Amino acid sequence: MKSKFRQELSKLIEEDIISEEIGNRIDNYYNNNSRNQPNRLLTIFGIFGSLLVGLGIILVLANNWDDFSKIIKTAFAFLPLLIGQFIVGFSILKKKSNTWLEASGVFLFFAVGSSISLISQIYNIPGNLSSFFLTWILLCLPLVYVLKSKTVFFLTIVFSTVYACDLGCNFSGIRATPWMYILIMALLLPSYFKLLKNEKSKNTTALLNWLFPLSLVITFGTFLNSSYQFELLIYIFFFGFLYNIGQLKIFQKLRIAKNGFLILGSLGLLITMLLASSHYFWKGNFDYSFVNTKEIIITILIVLPTLSILYLNKTFSKLAFGNLFQYVSIVMIFVFLSHFIDDRIPFFLTNLGVFILGVSTIKKGVDSTNFTFLNYGLLIITALIAIRFFDTDISFVLRGLLFIIVGVGFFVSNYLMAKKMKSNR
Repeated sequence: MKSKFRQELSKLIEEDIISEEIGNRIDNYYNNNSRNQPNRLLTIFGIFGSLLVGLGIILVLANNWDDFSKIIKTAFAFLPLLIGQFIVGFSILKKKSNTWLEASGVFLFFAVGSSISLISQIYNIPGNLSSFFLTWILLCLPLVYVLKSKTVFFLTIVFSTVYACDLGCNFSGIRATPWMYILIMALLLPSYFKLLKNEKSKNTTALLNWLFPLSLVITFGTFLNSSYQFELLIYIFFFGFLYNIGQLKIFQKLRIAKNGFLILGSLGLLITMLLASSHYFWKGNFDYSFVNTKEIIITILIVLPTLSILYLNKTFSKLAFGNLFQYVSIVMIFVFLSHFIDDRIPFFLTNLGVFILGVSTIKKGVDSTNFTFLNYGLLIITALIAIRFFDTDISFVLRGLLFIIVGVGFFVSNYLMAKKMKSNR
């Protein structure tokens, strides 16, 4: 690739398209950039290599484990940890490349986990899976800052999610609220903000833009213990919060595919709103005995930051029909309060809200000539119609006609959009 680039550069100089001085400057610029950029393939193979070495050591030791004395077992338990620390120290002191830092960080991360589990097994130290994961994560979390390792960052988020699910979902026989998960995520935020500021366009940061909200979505239910109706409403507030985070200025110049907060928030809002659009959801009596202080505090801690983001983005002063997803969670507070007057009011308002969301998304797609927004809006309206078939008494003929109309709408709208794009060229 480099030789081909130099050949093309030489041709441009020979044809007098650029001067020799400019050609040399371009060549030097790309040479310096290529030296500073880490070899991604080498980094990946380095990480996998350290994983395989660690697994190989474990398998060799496991084959003869019962023949060793307790002292030898203890020594072998600490050996991977010592090796990992030595390699990490060597990588830092010698200012090795990013490949060394990533590979040594991954090796030490798993060495810590293996040492904890082996010592617990040798000396029969009691505990459960959630406490094991918590100890492991807290011991390895400093590596995110010391090594600036993105792989260790990913692993910390993944294992923190497993810890929260294990503790909050009673997988190990002990159910409790995983408050330490919030602390771990908070400790990771400074590193995440730094990456958003300095390496916003990189794929590793884009992966974090998905991992962070995905982890929050998976673990959020472990903090709730209320009735179905209230939990669904809290989820609406939560997804509205995620969506508004995705609308912050720091994310606005990113491609939508790299903005996990925006996509997960939008899909979550749509699904929860469709679930809340059922007449049976509002018709049933809300059991307030399940509502406790924890759920109220969580709701406040979600709604207040959402309002703050809307205020910072000056959203209220420039109310835009094309982006109504930002206001859904706040509007649902008033929709919920209306059920004290008559349960038909929130039913009507929720369905109207989903329909308006669909129409506004279609309009946004038409205005920006974007097929993604156009078809997403059509899917919202289609989903609303399909769900209403389950709780309304409509004949099959009318249902079939509605689906035909929606199908024709898909075809016509996409055809007109394609025609519009062709005429604008």
